[in-house]
Amino acid sequence: MRYILMSHVDDSALTAMEPEEFQATMGRFVSFTQALAESGVLRGAEQLQPADTATTVRNRQGEVLLTDGPYAELAESFGGYWIVEATDLDTVLKYAADCPAADFGSVEVRSLAELG
Repeated sequence: MRYILMSHVDDSALTAMEPEEFQATMGRFVSFTQALAESGVLRGAEQLQPADTATTVRNRQGEVLLTDGPYAELAESFGGYWIVEATDLDTVLKYAADCPAADFGSVEVRSLAELG
């Protein structure tokens, strides 16, 4: 079964880091992704640009409304994801616990719906 691990990070925690700590944290994300790849479970992964670069689209009463930035002010923002394939949820939860985002934010785990 395929699962998505979604990284939700506290942007203020990242911006409060000293440059060396920030680089070390980013290195931990790279190492985490490499470990998933080396274990053979990784099916895809991407890092997102900061939430303030987003554009939110809404359709209301026949009108398209565009808003710069995320939909709402959040303590944590969606920072990236990993898609993994594993036999069970317990295995994936162990991977999620190793994700650096769990140290200063959260990692949301969901199974992917098989379409078609």
